[in-house]
Amino acid sequence: MTGIPTISVDAMGGDLGPLAVVEGIGQALKRWPDRKTKYLLHGHEDELKPLLDANPAVAAVCELRHAETQVQMTDKPSEAVRRARGSSMWNAIQCVKSGEADAIVSSGNTGALMAISKVILRMKKGVHRPAISANWPTPKGHTVVLDVGANVQCGATQLVEFAIMGEAFHRAVFGESKPTVGLLNVGQEELKGNDTVREADGLIRNSGLELDYRGFIEGNDISAGKIDVVVTDGFTGNIALKTAEGTARLVAGWVREALMSSFIAKLAAGLLSLGALDRLRQRMDPRYINGGVLLGLKGVVVKSHGGADGEGFASALGLGYAMAQSNFMPELRRMLDKFMDYGEQQKVAE
Repeated sequence: MTGIPTISVDAMGGDLGPLAVVEGIGQALKRWPDRKTKYLLHGHEDELKPLLDANPAVAAVCELRHAETQVQMTDKPSEAVRRARGSSMWNAIQCVKSGEADAIVSSGNTGALMAISKVILRMKKGVHRPAISANWPTPKGHTVVLDVGANVQCGATQLVEFAIMGEAFHRAVFGESKPTVGLLNVGQEELKGNDTVREADGLIRNSGLELDYRGFIEGNDISAGKIDVVVTDGFTGNIALKTAEGTARLVAGWVREALMSSFIAKLAAGLLSLGALDRLRQRMDPRYINGGVLLGLKGVVVKSHGGADGEGFASALGLGYAMAQSNFMPELRRMLDKFMDYGEQQKVAE
């Protein structure tokens, strides 16, 4: 890691573009005033410089790196890889490869970010494809869910790799010494689920991995916080994540409606706003847990939601900072090596 943690930022990605990025850095400075962080902003100077000039505090911690082009949200991953060289996304990732930055954060095209990151950073030995993690709020803290969109179809070996990466990620970011791990299934009984999930269950149990593995869990166990790391394929994980986000917005709307329904309710809301209501709002607001890490790469890549505003982008920056300060990479390498050794032993036995 470099001296002061340095985060490389694709400032042109996302629906709100550079404005959300600059506002996000400003929010990060307010949330974590004691953190010393340097930001490398990659994007078009004509758009970024006026925003930085209007925000001196943000400008003081940023270095502007001009990029003529950007990856569009509509670009297909294969097209983006061919045309992305010199773009804000490409250059931002390249800074992690060169060692200038400890992490890269982007709100841009997910497929393109995945593809370009694989080309520049390469995969860690023992990982077939990256997985996107999501931090799920629970009464006990946070549950890590992966994959939430990178891999629609997964084999049993991939699910085991996700379990290893998710466990190492939870320890790195949340400080849990021995996170519990579970496989998402349609039931907890051994015979439930498809062949892939049952095979992954057997691999985890027999591989000798140092995981606190609890077997199958169901969807309602995620928000309850019964398991620290929930492993599933990207198709199921993405649907679960989007459903949870929609439910959170629905309930938040109901709360606002109830608090504005009468004079007495508005008076109560005014009293609650002294602190309790703000804490409730933050716990229900997806922006405060925005950001997923592309796990399995030889570098830290954080994907922010494409529609994230400044508040949401600040959360993604905070996740990048936490990863930059952690020992995630060496811990992941140790566990992957152990699983690879088990695979080699199985081949010899056959």
